[in-house]
Amino acid sequence: MTEKEKQQSGELYDAGDKELVAERVKAKKLCAEYNATEYNDYQKRERLLDRLVALHGDNTVIEPNFFCDYGYNIIIGDNFYANHNLVILDGAEVTVGNNVMVGPNCGFYTAGHPINAEQRSSGLEYAKPIKIGNNVWIGGNVCIMPGVTIGDDVVIGGGSVVTKDIPSGVVAAGNPCKVLRKADGE
Repeated sequence: MTEKEKQQSGELYDAGDKELVAERVKAKKLCAEYNATEYNDYQKRERLLDRLVALHGDNTVIEPNFFCDYGYNIIIGDNFYANHNLVILDGAEVTVGNNVMVGPNCGFYTAGHPINAEQRSSGLEYAKPIKIGNNVWIGGNVCIMPGVTIGDDVVIGGGSVVTKDIPSGVVAAGNPCKVLRKADGE
């Protein structure tokens, strides 16, 4: 089994593998080009996103700066807006639904490292998928950790660290992020 196959199946893998390094370099170059676009050159940004991410829907806006590891593991629905400094470490699939807004300085991190110091120092890591539902608002400075699923109609408060799944129809916040109430009012 190749290191990429291990990565995609959620097993420990060597991120220093030549194939994975080459794929990250390709994505980083596209991110650098994306981040260097003129502030109003939306057509060029769209063309670059077409080359960078696996799939994105209509009306996708990602303000520079944007960074990802591979791009080919990112699937974004319609009407997506991300403010400045979005980081997506997409060693595993990151799926985002329709009508999602993301505040500035957010990170979606599928990558993790073993607790065992010997394994960790050997360079092994793992990646677990992240899923974000429809009609979700993620406040600024939010970190979404490996393996997390966020349901539909959710608000994640600014500064939260989302370490566990969040059900649909709630407001959640904190470190670690916890459900505060139903999302049925203002």
